[in-house]
Amino acid sequence: DPMTGLADVPGLPSFLFPHQRDIVAWALRRGRAAIFAGTGLGKTAMELVWADAVAGHTGRPVLIFAPLAVSQQHIREAEKFNLPARIVRNQSEVSAGVNVTNYQKIGHFDLRAFGGVVLDESSILKATDGHYRTRLIGECSGIPFRLAATATPAPNDFMELGNHAEFLGVMSYTDMLATFFTHDGGDTQKWRLKGHAENEFWKWMASWAVMLRQPSDLGYPNDGYDLPPLNQTQHRVAVD
Repeated sequence: DPMTGLADVPGLPSFLFPHQRDIVAWALRRGRAAIFAGTGLGKTAMELVWADAVAGHTGRPVLIFAPLAVSQQHIREAEKFNLPARIVRNQSEVSAGVNVTNYQKIGHFDLRAFGGVVLDESSILKATDGHYRTRLIGECSGIPFRLAATATPAPNDFMELGNHAEFLGVMSYTDMLATFFTHDGGDTQKWRLKGHAENEFWKWMASWAVMLRQPSDLGYPNDGYDLPPLNQTQHRVAVD
């Protein structure tokens, strides 16, 4: 999938880890990208930096959708890193720069006014007939910059991967099935990768999505992410 984003990426904040900085720069060059990064790898910081850069480039506000309980976390992260961001409840509260809201308020915004949109916990796109999935894909189709981020994509759930591709404008879910998959026997609800298309499918995925569980998955040091040894203590409780 061709890149449609920034030809020249601006300088990115020094607080980003090396893997975060490179992923944000790649996502900005792509314009429409997915970040499938494990818990604790800094998706919130990457989303905020990406959104801030897109707002500066387009001169239009950027909207981050997040689950209700997560919206305030974005604001705390933004304050920690001295990045301007605000919680908004409707279009009248939107200002230049980065705006954060929850998915339940999607009907209170005119998404055509935004230069970019971010889906935090983007596995909300999982269900093909889901209300938010259908609305987000339809109303975001004209937004030039789109970012989807989640720690829990299902690599064996091709429906979810196809919905991400469709949200990002890479390829529709049905076109993905027709290109890379075949019916498994007579059951039209079960799809499997065509044998000769497996490598091409994952190469295509890697053109618009990045996935990692730890920085070393992509060749970066795990400094700061290496957990101490796990201490297990067994407690035996006596019962009658």
